[in-house]
Amino acid sequence: MKVNIAIVGVGNCASALIQGIQYYRQRSSEQAIGLMNWQIGPYRPGDIQVVAAFDIDERKVGKDVSEAIFAPPNCTQVFCPHVPPSGVKVQMGRILDGLSEHMKEYPPERTFLPALKKEPELQDVVKVLRETETHVLVNYLPVGSEQAARFYARAALEAGVALFNCMPVFIASDPKWASEFEARRLPIIGDDIKSQLGATIVHRVLTDLFRRRGVRLDRTYQLNTGGNTDFLNMLNRSRLASKKRSKTEAVQAVAAERLEAENIHIGPSDYVPWQKDNKVCFIRMEGRLFGDVPMNLELRLSVEDSPNSAGVAIDAIRCAKLALDRGLGGILYGPSAYFCKHPPKQFNDDVAYQMTRAFIEAAAGHEVSHPGGRQG
Repeated sequence: MKVNIAIVGVGNCASALIQGIQYYRQRSSEQAIGLMNWQIGPYRPGDIQVVAAFDIDERKVGKDVSEAIFAPPNCTQVFCPHVPPSGVKVQMGRILDGLSEHMKEYPPERTFLPALKKEPELQDVVKVLRETETHVLVNYLPVGSEQAARFYARAALEAGVALFNCMPVFIASDPKWASEFEARRLPIIGDDIKSQLGATIVHRVLTDLFRRRGVRLDRTYQLNTGGNTDFLNMLNRSRLASKKRSKTEAVQAVAAERLEAENIHIGPSDYVPWQKDNKVCFIRMEGRLFGDVPMNLELRLSVEDSPNSAGVAIDAIRCAKLALDRGLGGILYGPSAYFCKHPPKQFNDDVAYQMTRAFIEAAAGHEVSHPGGRQG
């Protein structure tokens, strides 16, 4: 049994995911280090196959996906260098607001080079998704691509495929979009992918720990630096509104009391080219213990950004296919809360984990846990 996916944006995240599919295809469950789930329903990592891909870069459009994932400006770690030809060529995508003007000021090896090809209309993309029998559309567009994200969400609806929205444009968490997916009995997981062990999940767990241990959290920040196209794109602060909201809400949702805006700062901080796909996160948390005695915590986390997200994507994709098999449409609340920073309903990570386990293991065609809002 196969899980057919179409990818929008053949960047670092797509590279890590596709490398990972091949990497785990060559391994047994005993050798499967780094996975949250070896099997989800009948599906193992190697059952995922890319049947369509869209990008706008001239170094990727027209190339086999197995070649395009290693083309500039991709700079993530190559942990599976021998990805066999897929027979799937990257097609020209729709640009819309997917390319920030400021990125044209940087060297070609650091930024996008738009291909001089005709951009597809909505029905062109719909046709590709139908003809390739895509099951799940994976949205890896850059932060700030509001129009482009909605273009591909519409294509998923028209083509009758599930959507995994990995970026911080609010599709799953927008009731209008969510109701459309539900009406067409198409699953949706989103929004904004939460890395396997990244800055947001670590910050959430520590915030929840403060709450559980009775420590008053007074203020906190999370500062991130990186050198990939994601960080370069986010130098344009006008594109960051939804990203900052997504990351901030992910932490606020598990705090004992919501912090005032001046006491919480979470978001990308700077672009350091030589870091490439390595992301460095600095977290500081200030609080008060027993007797109002002050304390503070500082943490530095260094991770390869894109494999960190691929560890989540490989599970979310299989959950979406499992929902299709069961005839489920609309928001997958458990997987959205567990895999994403800005789900339609926030749950703490223990509850989200249990909801996702219940979803995966459910024999009936419905989720076991009813979404009732943030729980602690």
